Formats: sequence, structure tokens, C-alpha cells
Amino acid sequence: MVHNWRASRRAVPPRRLAAGLLGAAAVLLCSHAPRAAHAPILHVVVIEGVKFTPDALTVNRGDWVHWINKDPFPHTVTAPGTFDSHSIAVGATWKYRARKAGNFAYTCTLHPNMKGTLRVEK
Repeated sequence: MVHNWRASRRAVPPRRLAAGLLGAAAVLLCSHAPRAAHAPILHVVVIEGVKFTPDALTVNRGDWVHWINKDPFPHTVTAPGTFDSHSIAVGATWKYRARKAGNFAYTCTLHPNMKGTLRVEK
């Protein structure tokens, strides 16, 4: 006796089949989706009174730091070998995206008594 598999199978309604496939796909996508990295945060350092405020800042990799020059003369934000803003004009800003973890001491090359530290975590 030969069994006819096609004749014995129940037909699945197309809507039910589609719903089942979509549900299975959603489960697979959700269970294997990579965790999203934190959204970058914008941090601000104000340059005023010939100093950086705050003079020490801790951020995560991927965050942005904006230095705003509120002094009546130009400044720089320079961490040798890591970042260099060059001259930041009066009222201007300079931004840096922290991509490398570590502690970075920086200074204003025009006013060497101005010092700051950027700590990048993760």
C-alpha cells in the first residue's frame, strides 16, 4: 500500500501560514538582534576667564565634546598626538568625538597655564 502524502495533508489557509511565518521571523530577529550601543551624548566645556570649565570631564566612547570660547581672545584645545582644535575664535566652538578610550591631558597652546583632562571610558 502506497500512502499519498499530498492527499492526507491538511491545507493551511494562506493568512494563517503568513502570520506564522511572520511571527517566527520576528522571534528570530529579536533574539539575534545586537544590543544597541548607547546614543552619543553631547558634553560642553566652556572656555572663559582663561580656564576650561569643567577642567576634568569623563565621557563614553562615541560621545561628543564641544568647547565654547567665551573669552575675548582665541584659545586652543590640544592633547598632543590625540586632538588639536587649532585656534578657536572668539564666540566660536570646536567639537571632538571621543573614539579612543583613555585619559587625555590637554592644554591651550596660546595660554599654557590652561589645563584640562578628558577621560574616555569603554
